[in-house]
Amino acid sequence: MAALGPGSGSDAAAPTTTIAAIADEVGVSVATVSKVLNGRADVAPDTRTKVEESLERHQYRRRGRKKPSGAGQIDVVFHEFDSGWSMEIIRGVEAVTEPAGVGLLLSQLGGKHHPPAHWLEAVLARRPLGVLFVLCSPTQAQQEQLRRQDIPFAVVDTDSATTASVPTVGSNNWNGGLLATRHLLELGHRRIAIISGPEDVLCSRARLAGFRAAHEEAGIEVDPELIRYGTFYVDAGFEHGMSLLDRPDRPTAVFAGSDMQAMGVLRAARQLGIDVPSGLSVIGYDNLEVAAWTDPPLTTVDQPLRDMAGTATHMVLDLARGEKPRTSRIDLVTELVVRESTAPAMNTNH
Repeated sequence: MAALGPGSGSDAAAPTTTIAAIADEVGVSVATVSKVLNGRADVAPDTRTKVEESLERHQYRRRGRKKPSGAGQIDVVFHEFDSGWSMEIIRGVEAVTEPAGVGLLLSQLGGKHHPPAHWLEAVLARRPLGVLFVLCSPTQAQQEQLRRQDIPFAVVDTDSATTASVPTVGSNNWNGGLLATRHLLELGHRRIAIISGPEDVLCSRARLAGFRAAHEEAGIEVDPELIRYGTFYVDAGFEHGMSLLDRPDRPTAVFAGSDMQAMGVLRAARQLGIDVPSGLSVIGYDNLEVAAWTDPPLTTVDQPLRDMAGTATHMVLDLARGEKPRTSRIDLVTELVVRESTAPAMNTNH
């Protein structure tokens, strides 16, 4: 049998593991091991697991390979493109890569939270300098394959819950929800609705938890009828806005889970003849550039998207240079930006 792993010969530091040795140990062909190494999808799941376990056990790494042209670029993979939000991320990445002479390749997963197998095959063949995941992440098996090929990666994720083994930059969503709701309570609002993001997205739940915490802090009960889950997009803000504002006991304020949803709420209020902010206060989330140009200008929670993206890009470049990040998780501060869409609650009878 071929020599296996460091320490199997007289020189403990010698990298003696070979593909043939892995194949012999697992009981498969060399071609099968090669397919697993290259991220090919045409390998049975049980076989792939056995090969990956053997590769990891012997800490197999390919050495001496010439990097293809992809080595001069970073792949930026979005969960889903959203014009305003995504552009802030791209600008933050480009502020770091452009001075460094590093190119960008942009792609999106159509709403999926993990890349499909064919995506990984393309990345392993292209071998970029690194990969930046935005609101998505590689599976555990994909992480191992990327590491085995020495392709570093990091995640921009607002959910604050990515595993510690993945370098991640996020923001404090709980605090963002707390700040927005406190502001409305301090203005005298007592019936406050929230239109968060999707219920299965952790950042949505974190912002809702901050919303609840602010109410509890003020000794005010939350009406469950005023809690809604949207999609972060304008249409969800409009639909939930129409439903909430057409009630006889409508809220006097709405905290939307994104600036885009807040714009939908503003349109619903206008269609129902409700003035903002004298008849309804509205708060958004993200502080996109468009938030300052709505009518009225939008009070919102500033999530530092460009800084988040830039920090994560620095992580990838540091990893590509062989430098280990000092921490695997960075959460940037969220702040409230007060504009003209919020005002003291009026004493109304609904």
